[in-house]
Amino acid sequence: MTNSRLLTEVGYLSFNHVGEQLCGDHVEIVSPNESVSILVLADGLGSGVKANILSTLTSKMLSTMIGGDIPIKECIRCVAKTLPVCKERHVAYSTFSIIKIRENRYVDIYNFDNPTPFLIHNGKVMDLDYSSTVIDNKTIYHAKYEASLYDTFILMSDGVKYAGVGETLNFGWDTPQIKDFMGSIYQKEYSSKALATELASQCNRLYNYRPGDDTTAAVVRIRERKQANLMFGPATNKEDDNEMVSLFFAKEGVHIVSGGTTGTIVSKYLGKRLVLDTDYLDKEIPPTASLEGVDLVTEGIITIRKVLQYANNYLADNSDYFEWSYKQDGASKIAQYLFEQATDINFFVGCAINNAHQGEDTGINFQTKMHLIDQLADKLKQMGKKVRVSYF
Repeated sequence: MTNSRLLTEVGYLSFNHVGEQLCGDHVEIVSPNESVSILVLADGLGSGVKANILSTLTSKMLSTMIGGDIPIKECIRCVAKTLPVCKERHVAYSTFSIIKIRENRYVDIYNFDNPTPFLIHNGKVMDLDYSSTVIDNKTIYHAKYEASLYDTFILMSDGVKYAGVGETLNFGWDTPQIKDFMGSIYQKEYSSKALATELASQCNRLYNYRPGDDTTAAVVRIRERKQANLMFGPATNKEDDNEMVSLFFAKEGVHIVSGGTTGTIVSKYLGKRLVLDTDYLDKEIPPTASLEGVDLVTEGIITIRKVLQYANNYLADNSDYFEWSYKQDGASKIAQYLFEQATDINFFVGCAINNAHQGEDTGINFQTKMHLIDQLADKLKQMGKKVRVSYF
């Protein structure tokens, strides 16, 4: 498989120490160019504001310097000199894990005092081969690895390793149990965010939803690029409908049609019958329809509004993941396609004004429709998706 068909996908999820407004862990993700991806997970000393400052400074500085190809020794020395010193403990301290992947293949991992990152290869948990070096009295572990498709790297803060201490477990579940858990849930179809969500959420459960430490799980994996295409609304000029539909189907990948009028236009273009489903799988979401040649046909505004709600949650604590990831209603299916399966997303947006939506009591108008698409596209970009919006 050519390297251009691969992608380094990153996902993470954090839970704050119980009672804290700010997380003492911080994850920074940068791509200094198209061939390099860097993730830094820093864990600040303690919790709350001080820990947040320490971890944020550490992760931002390290990601910037590693992205600039500055040697690791210089990076660590610069961070050590910069971090503010804790007045109570008289140390400036933040642990960290760094992963840098070049050309979706060449991997460097540096680890300082965080639980040791590990790998899932061909569906099996594996340890990486680390060497150690001492820099300013800090022992830094380094692993080099040449990755292949679906290789998945697991990084974590101490809160993962000690999940459940004093709650459901006496001494936490430690690295062997974490590896067993990840090996048991792993599927190559799962996104990095899904895997991170599963691990962090399991920790939260072990803590009885009262985390005794800031808890962060981060997952980086090599995956195939996959495209999804979503058409929403008829073109401003009716004579442009066929051109829009033609361009829509010219794109490879999944094809999603959203909106009743849009479904009718596509049905006529394909010469196929649009079959409506009368069953409400979710009382809040209108039923889907079936159309040969199209992967998914849904209602428009209400469905997309729900997808946007899921997108906002995805970028927060992703608690809705356990709802939409298995449900079969239109909004859940769109979320599965766009959030989990696709890396590249094309929107084909018709700008015609639907007179049925212009009444004072509908709460729906042309501006609503455009705003929804703009917001959803923005959220998808924040997820790391490549998004293109074409208006007709």
